[in-house]
Amino acid sequence: MDCKSLEKYKENAKKHFATINTHKAYVMKYCFKAGLYKQGLLHDLSKYSPTEFLTGVKYFCGDKSPNSAERQDKGYSGAWLHHKGRNRHHFEYWIDNKPDGDKRMAGVKMPVKYVVEMFCDRIAACRVYNGDAYTDADPYNYYLRSRDHYMIHPETEKLLRRLLIILKDYGEDVAFRYIRARVLPSEKLWK
Repeated sequence: MDCKSLEKYKENAKKHFATINTHKAYVMKYCFKAGLYKQGLLHDLSKYSPTEFLTGVKYFCGDKSPNSAERQDKGYSGAWLHHKGRNRHHFEYWIDNKPDGDKRMAGVKMPVKYVVEMFCDRIAACRVYNGDAYTDADPYNYYLRSRDHYMIHPETEKLLRRLLIILKDYGEDVAFRYIRARVLPSEKLWK
């Protein structure tokens, strides 16, 4: 590796590390607002593993996930496969064979606390990547652009969509009051 490449690598490592930390800080803030303290603290720790971190450094671009660039380069993202397999707040973690004996894959209903963490994660990602241009409609708009290819349980999708619409229409304070009052009280949080 020549000096120019090494300097670029170091620069990307610093920027990627800062992006991860900023994202985690936002998710922690939002999880705490929802009452999910343990999840806020433990969110996305796998991003610091060599499998995910080194890929993030190599493909760092600053305005979107490095996993997309890795996917374009290799045809798949090893970092994403590693990440989604270890983080229950991603609906992709909850894809399995249908329980009725059908061999096809389907989304499994997620525990509510992970749907709420997914909601927090989406707000944080949009805040990080959109910066000062962020609006409370951004997570919902991202959802609309992506949902056609989702393999997600209908009840999980319905709750996520409801939370994103409340955020878009009424803002963060109302969305988190709704989560604390109506969504999480029925969930056993200490499983």
